[in-house]
Amino acid sequence: MLDLSLLVQYGPALLRGFGVTILCWGAGCLIGMVLGFALMLLRQLPVKPLRWVIRAYIEVIRGTPFLIQLFLLYSGGPSIGLRLEATTAGILGLGIYGSAYFAEIFRAGYQAVPKGQVEAALSLGMSYGSILRRVIVPAMLVSTIPAIVNMMAILTKETVVLSIITVPELMYEMQTMAAETFATFETILGMALFYWLLVEVVSRLGRRLEARVTRFLTHASPQGSSSETATARA
Repeated sequence: MLDLSLLVQYGPALLRGFGVTILCWGAGCLIGMVLGFALMLLRQLPVKPLRWVIRAYIEVIRGTPFLIQLFLLYSGGPSIGLRLEATTAGILGLGIYGSAYFAEIFRAGYQAVPKGQVEAALSLGMSYGSILRRVIVPAMLVSTIPAIVNMMAILTKETVVLSIITVPELMYEMQTMAAETFATFETILGMALFYWLLVEVVSRLGRRLEARVTRFLTHASPQGSSSETATARA
């Protein structure tokens, strides 16, 4: 018989684990996006050996399971002098895993930026940093936000794996609850509800961000400004 009182009884521990899950996910996404953006920029340099190294990194990360990468980082790290706490290893592992996918997302967005916009900015004497900040990145955001949000949602579910290396996140606390009460169904139901809530929040925030960025860029675009000027003259 379904006993939902167990979720109330273990509520504090589950909420604490949910907080650790959000921490690992948020920090991992941030590291992944920053590293992925850096990899994308480095891949644009006309240095073939560097491009080959970055491409090999991306293919290896995308082609191997996250669990194996996590074990190599946490259990294999000490063999090369890298000793990390479980939570730190989990965050870094998520960041490294996500960086390969974010790098490909940003690369696709970078290539989708019309070359005419970049050439126009260069003709105005803008530096590459200014062009990147004012032309390329805003245009990239419009096309990549859906993919970024989707990848962030995927990483929320990858946090389940962190319990394998004893990170005290939601899955770890759920396993503790199941071991102490033998309430398997309640455990699975509670875990599904928590992860559904997190993914739903991420998806809704992503849709709002996409709408705001699109609206802002529409008002800030030259076409929008010229149309407003024409209307004012009329």
